[in-house]
Amino acid sequence: MLKESLRIFSSDLKNSSKDLLPIILVVAFFQAFIIRAMPEDLVSICVGLLIVATGLALFIRGLEIGIFPVGENLANDFAKKGSLFWLLLFAFLIGFSTTIAEPALIAIANKASLISDGRIDAFFLRLTVALSVGFAIALGVFRILLGHPIQYYIIGGYIIVVSVTFFAPVEIIGLAYDSGGVTTSTVTVPLVAALGIGLSSSIKGRNPAIDGFGLIAFASLTPMIFVQLYGIIVYNFGSVSDVTTIATVSKTIEVAERFGIYNLFMELLGVIKDVAPILLVIAFFQYIIIKKPIPHLKKVIVGVILLIIGLDAFIVGLELGLFPIGENIAYSLTTMNNNLLIYLFGFLIGFSTTMAEPALIAIALKASEISEGNINQKTLRISVAIGVAIGIALGAYRLISGDALHYYIIVGYIIVIIMTYFAPKYIIPIAYDSGGVTTSTVTVPLVAALGLGLAENIEGRDPLIDGFGLIAFASLFPMITVMGYGIIAQIKTKKEKS
Repeated sequence: MLKESLRIFSSDLKNSSKDLLPIILVVAFFQAFIIRAMPEDLVSICVGLLIVATGLALFIRGLEIGIFPVGENLANDFAKKGSLFWLLLFAFLIGFSTTIAEPALIAIANKASLISDGRIDAFFLRLTVALSVGFAIALGVFRILLGHPIQYYIIGGYIIVVSVTFFAPVEIIGLAYDSGGVTTSTVTVPLVAALGIGLSSSIKGRNPAIDGFGLIAFASLTPMIFVQLYGIIVYNFGSVSDVTTIATVSKTIEVAERFGIYNLFMELLGVIKDVAPILLVIAFFQYIIIKKPIPHLKKVIVGVILLIIGLDAFIVGLELGLFPIGENIAYSLTTMNNNLLIYLFGFLIGFSTTMAEPALIAIALKASEISEGNINQKTLRISVAIGVAIGIALGAYRLISGDALHYYIIVGYIIVIIMTYFAPKYIIPIAYDSGGVTTSTVTVPLVAALGLGLAENIEGRDPLIDGFGLIAFASLFPMITVMGYGIIAQIKTKKEKS
């Protein structure tokens, strides 16, 4: 038993190390040939990357034996119970409870509050986004029950996003578009995917590959609408609030981070806090509403523990090894007055960080499993990574040129809508979902640092108006590249048959 477990872990560690290799190569290249200086604390960086690889391996194993089975079993039980109210309430609470405590959203909300001098309230922004995600997951589940094609909902949503944009204050647009990318956390994505796939597998006439995906796409779309509406209210009727508390909290955290053990303990508590709402919602519905024990409970508990330890190690390793050097490179590039290097860094860091995103790995594994060989998980991940890379590079160009963000996004939506009519049915929901899973634990901090760094160092740019928006680009372009992958695969299949 122990020998088999070590063999599995060794294989997982090998795979996670391969996933991290592109990031290491990109960072090493820029540090050695562009910055031309050895990074400080090289040993701690290497240790951090080793911890990241170990954490990623544990996280993926925890997903496969803990979160995926629980999500699919719950969906099956709800389908058998036949209660629309409880199913939609469960979907709403999963979306709301996991989003309100999402670390990436908290970071973005606090940053927005500070930059806007308190006009944007961090808590109310988080509440707005969490309500929108809860609504989105419930709406997505309702769509699966009805069996409606996802593209009609998504295209309708895009039209609403664009329409609201023309009434929203310019200060909120970039933040609103970014909010759609930071809502889907590393833990939420696999559970929501398992819920959608399990539900579509339990309902007669539904196809898991076509109907099961798409919930994440809803969770990425609705925050853009809700946050813009929040911005219209705040900038027309709101007042500047006090940001002293936020600054004090930030200072307290800064001081606390000097103490290594305390920081590690707080990181672990943070991960547990992020996972706890999900576990509480699952336990309530499993034991109180469905009134059935969780199958293979001991195995699920082991999976959840592995997931928590893995995610904690992953985050600690990133903060120790990758984020400091990545932010240093981003800052150095903004002071070099060489735009091509910034675009190149944006492209390469977008590609490499996306290949290591745990949420994307989880979705790609599940997509490969249920698509009956139509989708290759490695090819899917590369397609998504290329989309993120193009998005970040183009987003950096937009920021440097000073062009209006929403015109780029509108053109991108038009391309997505056109490609939807040519892409094979099985790829459309996964393509829509891919926009949400790309901006998570690894990508968001580095991309946010690059965007705000550029806005702060380029004359005539406003961090609040121009600093946000890169995450929106990173969420949009994977939809285009994944549908492109599906179209090419379909053409090849037709040629082989003819």
